[in-house]
Amino acid sequence: MASLETLSRLILALWWGSLTSLGAWVVPQLFAHAPTPALAGGLAAHFFSTQNAVGLVAAVFFSGFQFFSGGLSTLLWRRQWALLLTVVLAIELSEYLVFPLIMARENLKLWHSVGSGLFLLEWLCLTRLLWQKNATPTEPTEPTEPT
Repeated sequence: MASLETLSRLILALWWGSLTSLGAWVVPQLFAHAPTPALAGGLAAHFFSTQNAVGLVAAVFFSGFQFFSGGLSTLLWRRQWALLLTVVLAIELSEYLVFPLIMARENLKLWHSVGSGLFLLEWLCLTRLLWQKNATPTEPTEPTEPT
């Protein structure tokens, strides 16, 4: 089913794009233009929480599309599954461990560094997953006859 394969690629691309724009443009601009760093930090926390929710929904849809397209038994899917689980684990750690500690301003430098590291890990794994997904053909191609 090429349509499910296309949808899974689209989900990954949109997820990667939203994660990239948040980390590369939105949050830096927020800190550059907000009246106070505390206000920027509070807004950034809301943006990251929203991005985490988007990521979890995207992970569920991506897994579902893989399941229904019959692509769960391949070695490539096992690699993709490991990357996907790493991303989901990074999301959960960020949301339920790191973000509350940052918002409580407990050892802010340490927990901000951990949160940034988890965000980078999520981005790198998602980039690899998207790269792998787009490196595999959607449908087998017919060999062409030499002319």
